[in-house]
Amino acid sequence: MVNWEVSCVEKKAISIIALDPRAARSYGRDVEGLFGEVADVSVFSVMDGSAMGMLPHADLFAASTDAFGSPEELARHVPIDSQTMAVQASFRWQELRRLKELPAGSRVLFVNMTETMAREAIAQLEQFGITHVHWIPFYPGAELPGDVHIAVTPDEMRYVPEEIETKIDVGQRACTSGMMIEIALRLGLEHLLETEKFQTYFQSIATSNYSFDQMFARSIRLESQFHILMETLEDGVVGVNERGEVFACNRHAEEITRTSADLVMGKPASQVFPYLPFSKCLQERERLPAKIIRLNGINVSAEVVPVMRQRACIGAFAILQRFNDVEARQSQLRNQLLHKGYRAKYGFEDVIGESDAIQKAKEVLRRMAVSESPILLIGETGTGKELFAHAVHRASRRRNGPFVAINVAAFPENLLESELFGYEEGAFTGAKKGGRLGLLEISHQGTLFLDEVEGMSPALQVKLLRVLQEREIMRVGGTSIIPIDVRIVAATNESLERKVAEGTFRRDLYYRLSTLPIVIPPLSERGDDLFLILEQFQKELGGSFRLTPQVRGFLKSYSWPGNIRELRNVVEYFLYTGHDPITMEDLPPTVFHRAPQAPIRQLPETPQQPSSDVFRFVLEQLYQASEARQPIGRERLLQLARDAFVPTSQQEIRSILAQMADQGLVRVSRGRGGSQLTPEGRQLYETGRI
Repeated sequence: MVNWEVSCVEKKAISIIALDPRAARSYGRDVEGLFGEVADVSVFSVMDGSAMGMLPHADLFAASTDAFGSPEELARHVPIDSQTMAVQASFRWQELRRLKELPAGSRVLFVNMTETMAREAIAQLEQFGITHVHWIPFYPGAELPGDVHIAVTPDEMRYVPEEIETKIDVGQRACTSGMMIEIALRLGLEHLLETEKFQTYFQSIATSNYSFDQMFARSIRLESQFHILMETLEDGVVGVNERGEVFACNRHAEEITRTSADLVMGKPASQVFPYLPFSKCLQERERLPAKIIRLNGINVSAEVVPVMRQRACIGAFAILQRFNDVEARQSQLRNQLLHKGYRAKYGFEDVIGESDAIQKAKEVLRRMAVSESPILLIGETGTGKELFAHAVHRASRRRNGPFVAINVAAFPENLLESELFGYEEGAFTGAKKGGRLGLLEISHQGTLFLDEVEGMSPALQVKLLRVLQEREIMRVGGTSIIPIDVRIVAATNESLERKVAEGTFRRDLYYRLSTLPIVIPPLSERGDDLFLILEQFQKELGGSFRLTPQVRGFLKSYSWPGNIRELRNVVEYFLYTGHDPITMEDLPPTVFHRAPQAPIRQLPETPQQPSSDVFRFVLEQLYQASEARQPIGRERLLQLARDAFVPTSQQEIRSILAQMADQGLVRVSRGRGGSQLTPEGRQLYETGRI
């Protein structure tokens, strides 16, 4: 017989995401077993690639903590403002009973995919009282300790060493009862929690939260879930039935109204709470917006909402909130966000290098860090600007506050505005219910790092300028001013002065951001730091090799247009050659590739005249600019060289222009005037003597 109620209601969509496909399928079966009649459950895995890219829409995404590195990474794979939660796993009681039978004092391997996952499971087993054995985490690549004869694994028998005598497979960990309750609450399926199927499942899953179990059991005996749900709310809540009789009053409501729930239960709300308009709400069956009432000497916001079921009003709830609780909750939220990745990971001690250039940069930035003024980090791509931003925050007085980083160029204008400033509920189509905090609010009393700030649109530049001037923001779609205390550290790999001259970057914002400017030196100017960083990358990548003197000399003379990021790629390439030592034949062809050029004859041999490819390239570009009757600057020459795969640096181009000027081939102007070929320079190029 078809369940008519279920068939008439559109099914929800639940997506489960995990690192390993087998774990994803296991979690999916658990959720399907409880919610299959009312929801379609899909599973995705990072390892098999199904979780990559933008995932299809779902009413709820549940992701395991090992699937992605951070909440920000998860957000890149789900539709904007999707409802997300974490997969929580636990063991079943029957498996724990098996483990309690292990011989006391035994050395036991716990085998899992990674060290982190193995240690996490061991911590959970010890929390459940399985402490009579000595647990040893084991995972692919780990060294097998001696005198171990027992191994336990959560369905990862493929990683258990063959020589282990006793192998116990406890199966994939199951989704916790708390996770299933949260899914029901998120999707409005609370009525399922009282069914026998859910109760049977809850009794099978191990939990150490005794008080939660007791509260939940009590709510079942009272045939209502409202009691346990309301006690988890931070607002005061009073509930009445269709007759206006009080049936619920949580602890926060007792504190705000200074009454006892036992004294008001079952009584007409009009008598015990005459200041709450329950009767009007039940009659009109419409939400009554929040109004300010004076209660026991404090201002309280009171909102009343009806409870509708099949067009009938079966009750109402009053939501009470003290005004001074708002700021406290925002502070709590910011503190929670600190534990979700919004913190600086690196300090100045993590900046590797002994060259004068890098030591000077570190010394200056240490002094800048103690100020409250904005800092502008200027440097080529891959020089480590974000690492320095982390270090500045950790050396500042804001070190205990949040550190938030965002790449401005990675977001379209409309999305960047909502990311930075947040938005109110209903601000735009798809806006999350209740609105959302922006990164500027999250950064309160901390540091906000704006990478590639030159990519910000003119409209957002105006809003950011107001933030710097007034220290206040307004959310998208909002009407209230929110004061904030944020220190801005910005970074750019382009000339903001040129952007200002072109009219694409506001002059006033430029001077605000560049209060404390500093240039991060490129790798080509850091001398032997190259080899110190190279050795560190070898350690991080788990490999080792030696360089021949010829390779060391070549690497030191190379211009490194990709800087430290390019160096890491080269180190990884060397590791995969399998050669030791590394010779010139092992150099990666893509890194040192030069675009084909027309044959050019050698320059006349003079002691001061370089004969490098870069010199010839610069002379050719100067000639073409001369033909167009336009000067050309160092930055434009550097960009043209990169486009043509000619490795060079600003320092090298500056040196070549200086030598050309000494020989009368070019006139170099100060500032933005650029460089122009002299008649002698044009003649040199046109006569083909190069």
